[in-house]
Amino acid sequence: MTDGSGTGGSGTGGAATGGAGTGGAGTGGVGTGGVGTGGGRRARPVRVVVFDLDDTLVPQAAWLAGAWEAVAAAAAEVGRDAGIEVDAGALERALATDAGAGSARGGVIDRAVAAVAPGLPVAPLVDAFRSYRAPRLVPFEGAVDAVQRCRRAVPVGLVTDGDPGIQRAKLSAAGLADAFDAVVFSDELGRERRKPHPLPFRTVLAALDADPGDAAFVGDRPETDLAGAAALGMTTVRVRTGEYAAVTGDVTPDADLPGVVEAVAWLLEVAVAAR
Repeated sequence: MTDGSGTGGSGTGGAATGGAGTGGAGTGGVGTGGVGTGGGRRARPVRVVVFDLDDTLVPQAAWLAGAWEAVAAAAAEVGRDAGIEVDAGALERALATDAGAGSARGGVIDRAVAAVAPGLPVAPLVDAFRSYRAPRLVPFEGAVDAVQRCRRAVPVGLVTDGDPGIQRAKLSAAGLADAFDAVVFSDELGRERRKPHPLPFRTVLAALDADPGDAAFVGDRPETDLAGAAALGMTTVRVRTGEYAAVTGDVTPDADLPGVVEAVAWLLEVAVAAR
């Protein structure tokens, strides 16, 4: 998933990041193989595990709800200054409805404003979206513990799309800022290099000193998370959480599971079986 920041305006450029978390991981490996998961094309050890963020570890809908509320409040203020009447509640509902049709499409704010408050300047609202910081973001149940369990066995990384400032704030709000050994914000490599582009995957693997064949990727979105990881030869684990839970894709994952807790349990269970 992305952060939904394709609402008008460009991503940030810059160099790749490889933010390291605190704490260490074991040097053993976990194995993959078919355990009634619908995949199981391979059976080989995995030395590192990389996670997606939005709708894999944290619910995107919860963050967007707060962001749309902030945008609607900003719109009411901008409207007063511009002499344009704005129904903040109606705009907030329009934003949520449009995003519900696909939060990664881009142009969400533009379309909602056109429908509810034509003529209202959009740029200040995009700024309000980008500057929104959730005071607290509750991860999916058991997600933090699952990442910690995985990290005790192998190094763990994160690759996430979206505005880097927003994504960093999400990690902090969710209590995950120090949960990973390497973090890559794909937009810092260029917005056009978001997943499934190979560069974010290669960058995190380089930071973890691992080859694709030694790594697993856990994500929710078939055409970005799974397609990008599979193209490099990584083991793929799909989780059925969030906006894309029911979406079909062209990639058959090595494991297809309800959530990240089950994904980590599967990886660790197969590790024990493979030893």
